[in-house]
Amino acid sequence: MSSQLKISVGQHSDKGRKQINQDFYGVYIPQQPQLSSKGIAIALADGISSSDVSQIASEASVSGFLEDYFSTSETWSVKKSAHCVLMATNSWLHSQTQQSQHRYNKDKGYVCTFSAIVIKSTTAHILHVGDSRIYRVQGETLEQLTEDHRFWISQEKSYLSRAMGINQQLEIDYRTLAVEPGELFILATDGVYEFASADDIIQAIRQHPQDLDKATQLIVERAYAQQSTDNLTIQIIRVDELPAQDASEIYQQLTELPFAPILEARAAFDGYQIMREVHATSRSHIYLARDAATDQQVILKIPSIDLRADPAYLERFMLEEWIARRIDSAHVLKPCQQTRKRNFIYIVSEYIDGRTLTQWMIDNPDPDVETVRGIIEQIARGLLAFHRLEMLHQDLRPNNIMIDTSGTVKIIDFGSTRVAGLMEMDTPLERNNLLGTAQYSAPEYFLGESGSARSDLFSLAVIAYQMLSGRLPYGAEVAKARTRAAQRKLNYQSVLDDEREIPAWIDAALRKALHPDPYRRYAEISEFVFDLRHPNKTFLSQNRPPIMERNPLLFWKSVAFILSVIIALLMLR
Repeated sequence: MSSQLKISVGQHSDKGRKQINQDFYGVYIPQQPQLSSKGIAIALADGISSSDVSQIASEASVSGFLEDYFSTSETWSVKKSAHCVLMATNSWLHSQTQQSQHRYNKDKGYVCTFSAIVIKSTTAHILHVGDSRIYRVQGETLEQLTEDHRFWISQEKSYLSRAMGINQQLEIDYRTLAVEPGELFILATDGVYEFASADDIIQAIRQHPQDLDKATQLIVERAYAQQSTDNLTIQIIRVDELPAQDASEIYQQLTELPFAPILEARAAFDGYQIMREVHATSRSHIYLARDAATDQQVILKIPSIDLRADPAYLERFMLEEWIARRIDSAHVLKPCQQTRKRNFIYIVSEYIDGRTLTQWMIDNPDPDVETVRGIIEQIARGLLAFHRLEMLHQDLRPNNIMIDTSGTVKIIDFGSTRVAGLMEMDTPLERNNLLGTAQYSAPEYFLGESGSARSDLFSLAVIAYQMLSGRLPYGAEVAKARTRAAQRKLNYQSVLDDEREIPAWIDAALRKALHPDPYRRYAEISEFVFDLRHPNKTFLSQNRPPIMERNPLLFWKSVAFILSVIIALLMLR
């Protein structure tokens, strides 16, 4: 039986010698599937003493984080989810101060410190701004995991250099660390950690290992007895169990339903009438079928027989439908809603009456620039739908793009898609970065690096280049370049020639998008698409590349011809 993430929590807070408690704290432990996809969140905030409204800031920061973090997309990473939530909360706090009488005095506004831990799978994600602290218990000592954002003017006087609500922009410290069962984490405000020693904290935990609430109460009492003048709040988190699965358990989960047989035309299958086989590869079998309940034509995709014993392949296969249900774009294949019980492993998606981009290029070997632009822009909109959800397609190629009879372009295959939120979940299954097709894959994949949105941009630019020229920008050389030195030697071949009316600035845009170094490409796909339609002044100011770069073969043929003429003239003398 596989275990799941479990923690024990102890929490206590007291106003101490102050009239009100401006601290706020909380923990949220969701049920499955969010326990696996989002993890457990623990948060603490400390309002500043000079403000009469900072307790509102503390409560809004913690409550907002614990509620809104779990409302973010499960495809997002912890970092992106947390940052989006905290940025929104910070903007609200700052606007409240700007609309109050304390607009010009931040020390009296809606300001607080904030510290949080999100434990997801086997990793702790630390988020922090201000001078509340997070510790990890290391034997007889406490390891401080956060940095105090406090500027000291003298031994007696200091102020917060960073906090929630101080400025319109927020800089959040973020780090991750692997966790082990039994590890202890401490979150505390300065009213506690400045007066209760590490010995006090560790001793209290050892006295009450099964009652962490009692341990936190003793620590707060100790800090109060040591003359703490501030509010006192502390949380103790113990990691009791971490999710652990082996590959065989995952395989059993993935194969709860039986595999579908190889299907034939006119066969009845799970409420569908098979019309014909559309495509078969080593990865899957694809059929055109009719839904008996709705009379609609749909596409059925079943796993390849050769790979049905491979858990990693099955995980990617099942993930395709999961991904498709989370993307809402006219340029991405839509899954069909399952209205009846499924008795086999398969995927059902909409039927696109059209042809692949590969076939379209065969049928249209010399498309005009405007047609190419229109297709690339539609593919780009589909890719942006992936990227907004922190997904990388990773296998963009003409065979994975369909054009229907109305001219609408759709991305259709998600078997290689990388989902940031899922990559944070620990699994014994091997995840290979290079899952796409070599001719269209970005150079960084061949160095063993993880891809980025710029990697999908590279694949998109290869397709644009191929549509305009009928060839690949680097031929088969990218897959052979397995070192940075080799990649620096890759020579971009200009798309310009004497037979095609292609503006020089489009060639310059392609050159940039296809640069072997991802950091020298466009930062955003939208920038590339814009430059395909609007002449970039930077490109217009550049001189046209010399003929040796544009066409080395023609250059050397010309040199040879000129030398031959000179030799012939010399021999005639």
